[in-house]
Amino acid sequence: MDSRLSLQPLGDCVATVGYNVKNCERVQGCNSLARIDKHVPEDCAVVRVTSCSVNYADVTIRWGLYESAIRFVGYPICPGFDFAGVVERAGRASGVKVGDIVFGITFFGAYSSRVLVPGHQLRPLPKGMCEDEAAALPSVAGTALHALKLAGFWPSRPHTKNKAVLVHSAAGGVGSMLVQMAKNVGASPTVAVVGSSHKVAACRALGASVVIDKSTSDLWAATKAAAPEGFAAVFDANGVTTLARSYASLSQTGTLVIYGFHTNLPSAASLSPLAWVRMALGIARMPRFEPMDLVLASKNVCGFNLSFFSEETALVAAYMDQIVEWVEAGQLKIAKVTAYDLQDVPQAHELIQSGQSVGKIVLNPPSP
Repeated sequence: MDSRLSLQPLGDCVATVGYNVKNCERVQGCNSLARIDKHVPEDCAVVRVTSCSVNYADVTIRWGLYESAIRFVGYPICPGFDFAGVVERAGRASGVKVGDIVFGITFFGAYSSRVLVPGHQLRPLPKGMCEDEAAALPSVAGTALHALKLAGFWPSRPHTKNKAVLVHSAAGGVGSMLVQMAKNVGASPTVAVVGSSHKVAACRALGASVVIDKSTSDLWAATKAAAPEGFAAVFDANGVTTLARSYASLSQTGTLVIYGFHTNLPSAASLSPLAWVRMALGIARMPRFEPMDLVLASKNVCGFNLSFFSEETALVAAYMDQIVEWVEAGQLKIAKVTAYDLQDVPQAHELIQSGQSVGKIVLNPPSP
């Protein structure tokens, strides 16, 4: 990441922009910046960002390891997927108007004071939510909902006998969404896994049936006790340390949903030569799922990354609508939000890499 993109004022004629916005003039030499002095694309709006979310993906973008960032944007790049703010300019087909308070997603570019974004990726601020909470919502909630869809729990509830689910990293951004959503779609029991004792209460408050603190308990013995017949779904972003046992914990017709590889990555701020060696060893140790076993055990393995979904406009819209509906019904909330000034990106990234954060982290750009 080039810090100049996010930490210096961009001026009234420039905004950050996602890779899926095609009909705008880019700043020469930087795909993350668009000129907006002449016109705003009629299906887009310019949003003055008041809050943007920090996701673990932003760390891997900074390291140059995020595939969609490499493929669609290149470097320098401005990270960030979700934000909230005020509409400053609006194209006539954007569906919003100047002065609207909105939240939404962008396919990179949210670490900014101003972002150009298609109108279909924006929604009015949900009732009862502040801008920090709304900015923290789209990526983690969208990831959780797509994971539930792949596991067969949404939009209709499963007809299988077993409805138990296991959520790794349950106190984090996606995990805390999965715990709440699993309850909304009829999963039972919902077994939440955390890595520190101070996270247990937060997961219980979100509605987890059982919370396993793997720092004090044997993880796999505890999961067996919580769901003796195995799980209809296991949601795992850990990577090499848990994937094989997660798969083994599935019941017949169960689905392992993979959406990250956190334990394959270092916790240090930068990548040392030793870190690269450890990552290579982690890749070599990743489990392989044998096709015949998938058939005979009647199990499923799915994986995804929402940053590739820029053309899935109907799917993204359905997720946004469901998320807003649950929020406004009091069935989905951000457990905790920790806010930093935008200039304090290093501290925010240090916290999310530490594994000690609960809930979500946001950044607040300076006021105009």
